Amino acid sequence: MGKRKVTIEVRGMTCDHCERTVADALRQVPGVEEILGVSYHSGEAQVVAAAEVTPEALARAVMDAGYQARVKDEPGATREIGVALRSGDGEGEFDLVVVGGGSAGFAAAIKAAELGAKVAMVESGTLGGTCVNVGCVPSKTLIRAAETNHRRTHHPFRGVPSTDGRVDWSAIREQKDELVSRLRAAKYWDVLRSYENIQLYERRAAIASGHTVTLDGGMQLTAGKIVITTGASPWAAPIPGLSEVKYLDSTSAMALQRLPSSMIVIGGSAVGLELAQMFARLGVRVTVLEALPRIVPAEDPDIGEALKHYLEEEGMEIIPGARIEGVEFKGKYRVTFSRDGERRTAEAERLLVATGRRANTAALGLAEVGVELGKKGEIKVDDYLQTGNPDIYAAGDVIGDPMFVYVAAYAGAVAAENALSGNRRRYDLTALPKVTFTDPAVASVGLTETHAREQGIEPLVATLSLEHVPRALAARDTRGFIKLVADRKSRRIVGAHILASEAGEIVTEPALAIKYGLTIEDIVGSFHPYLTLSEGIKLAAQTFDKDVARLSCCAA
Repeated sequence: MGKRKVTIEVRGMTCDHCERTVADALRQVPGVEEILGVSYHSGEAQVVAAAEVTPEALARAVMDAGYQARVKDEPGATREIGVALRSGDGEGEFDLVVVGGGSAGFAAAIKAAELGAKVAMVESGTLGGTCVNVGCVPSKTLIRAAETNHRRTHHPFRGVPSTDGRVDWSAIREQKDELVSRLRAAKYWDVLRSYENIQLYERRAAIASGHTVTLDGGMQLTAGKIVITTGASPWAAPIPGLSEVKYLDSTSAMALQRLPSSMIVIGGSAVGLELAQMFARLGVRVTVLEALPRIVPAEDPDIGEALKHYLEEEGMEIIPGARIEGVEFKGKYRVTFSRDGERRTAEAERLLVATGRRANTAALGLAEVGVELGKKGEIKVDDYLQTGNPDIYAAGDVIGDPMFVYVAAYAGAVAAENALSGNRRRYDLTALPKVTFTDPAVASVGLTETHAREQGIEPLVATLSLEHVPRALAARDTRGFIKLVADRKSRRIVGAHILASEAGEIVTEPALAIKYGLTIEDIVGSFHPYLTLSEGIKLAAQTFDKDVARLSCCAA
């Protein structure tokens, strides 16, 4: 059997580390005898291989390492292996068109660019999508401002004077807008400019086929694959009279020119509660109406009951189990609802509706190209984020819950990689943590006790009040608890549910425990720095077998 020199065109290498990664991948191919060289400058790798080594085997090794490969098997000839980067007939002007310029869209475009693809991004609205513009960034900075105002008059330390005064809402709002503008420029516009192989089209788009996107004015973009990342928008439940009044959604609420004296919030899940507490802490009298029996209904029942108590302590009126019957405006907003068979009304200067979000799929022409939608307008995808049209993928909020920016970014990268390299990465939401930024905050991951039983797992449950966490005692804020759920048979952690001032900062440890199958003993046996809130995770794990009230500080 003879030997031959093979040249492989490799797309996506950007540094010396990439060169070493590609070389190591090629060395693992049986029959490769020598690596003659790998250069990210020239975008090529050369090897000496036995004659029986196929071009497919070499290219697959490179692609499995995360790059694109074209094997030059014979002098002057190029053979492309795997899913074609360009359209099937070789005439497409782009390798990938990404429709949507939010977090999922950027993650898809960047991943594709790193793989060496030529990318078009289409966005008709403000670049950056929900999170930076009207979601996570503006809401969380306003929430922190409101918390700072609240702490002026509500803190537990004797000897520290409390001060009171009216907030300057205009200044707070302007500071929020400045942060949004700065991050939009730094994390989206500047990032986009750094990739020469990504081209932005600021126009509306419709999907004409699996390889064609039509823009306003009739322009068409063609590509081998398309990824749809058009996100979602606030949605209002079909409440009688709501369409006839001018209500606030999460976007317009954060852009109010002045603070109202009172506000009704319809919706007691994450967005509604975060904004409700924010406004309450800025001096607005707030009433929250939730149709289900408790607030944060997707969380552990104990979380909802405890959080309701803490919010009510701050002066908010929380009414779960409120069946909304109608809305009207006559100088003030008036919401009629029934609860426990009793008909009641709530009145306020402003009305905020936070009853969920729906996918932005209208006018894209998806049905005509074989893309199926769900009951809420979301795009249906398989485990690889591929739609019913094999050339079209979708990612982010447009595919429905869970609508988190970190999930969207992950999904965008997975969709782009699968579109360009074949379906190799599954969309895996195992051990997905989620956070509600109230105060105290809610964080959870994995199964509740009830969900564990539904999956045939006999649960062990340990609940630790923050009164037993030294950090909470030192901060004089013992609101909340940590609840861990384990599999009684294997003692592996399967769920965590946290209500604490900074719950989101400590949920990653149980998320990793669930992802990697760690046990109660693994948590207890790990170092946790004293006087940190994360020490509460270890203490909660000890609670499975011990009474932590009888342990000294730092007891193993």
